[in-house]
Amino acid sequence: MDIGILGALDVRENGISVTPTAPKPRQVLALLALHADRAVTVETLTEELWGQRPPRSARPTLQTYVMHLRELMAPALRRTGDGVDARTAKEVLRTVPGGYLLDSGEGTSDIREFERLAETGYRAMDDGDHREAARLLRTALDLWTGAALADVTAGERLRTHIRGLEESRLCALDRRIEADLRLGRHRELTAELTVLVSRHPTHESLCGQLVLALHRSGRSSEALGAYQRLRTTLVRDLGLEPSAALGRVRQSILTPADDTQGPFAQTG
Repeated sequence: MDIGILGALDVRENGISVTPTAPKPRQVLALLALHADRAVTVETLTEELWGQRPPRSARPTLQTYVMHLRELMAPALRRTGDGVDARTAKEVLRTVPGGYLLDSGEGTSDIREFERLAETGYRAMDDGDHREAARLLRTALDLWTGAALADVTAGERLRTHIRGLEESRLCALDRRIEADLRLGRHRELTAELTVLVSRHPTHESLCGQLVLALHRSGRSSEALGAYQRLRTTLVRDLGLEPSAALGRVRQSILTPADDTQGPFAQTG
C-alpha cells in the first residue's frame, strides 16, 4: 500500500486509489494512514470524528466506516500474476484489540521518506557537508505537494498531527536555507526568504536568514529594515525582543569589520 499524506490524502493499493470521497471515512483513513502499521484505538478514532461528545451510535457508525473502507480496498486487492492470493481487505485494514490497524505491507509512505531524507540531511549538515545537506533537504521538501492532508476535514487529533508535520517541514526548510547560505547562495535566497518571512513574520530564524542574505547581497539598509520589522512584530504581538543572536547579526551589519561568518540558523 502506498500512502500519501504530504498534500492531498492519497492511499493506493496496486496503483488503485482506495481513498474515499465521503468526509468521515476520509478522516478515518487519514488517521489510520498517519499511524500505518500501528494500532489506532477506537477511542482515538471516535474523538477525531466527534470530539468529546460522541453520539451513542458512535461505535457502530465507526464500524460502518471501516466496512466502507474495506469495500473500497477489495477490488484493488486482486490476485497477483503468479497465482498467489493477494491479501484480503480485512488483512489490510485489520481489527486489533481495542482498535484498528492499517497494514501497509511494506508499501511506500511519503512521511517516512521525508523523515529519512531530512534526518540524513541533518547528519550531513552536522558533518559539514553543506552541499549534500542542501541536496537531501531539498529532495525531502519536494515530497510536499501542499499542506499536509489538505483535502481532509480534520478533527482535533488530525489537527495536532498536521501541526507537527508542518513544524517538521519548517525545520527542514530552515536547515536547507542554512546550508544554502553557507554555500554562498545568498542572492538566490532573498526572494524565497522574503515570501517565507511574510508568511511567518515572527519566525526569528527565517527573519535572521533574510537579514543576513540581504546584507551579504549588498543590501544592508534593507537588511536593517527587515530586522526592524521583526522587532516591531515581536514586541507588538508577543511582547518579546529579538534574541541576542539576531542582535549580533544586526550589530555585524552596523559594524562591517565585525561581520558574522556563519548564517543565522540555530538561534532563538
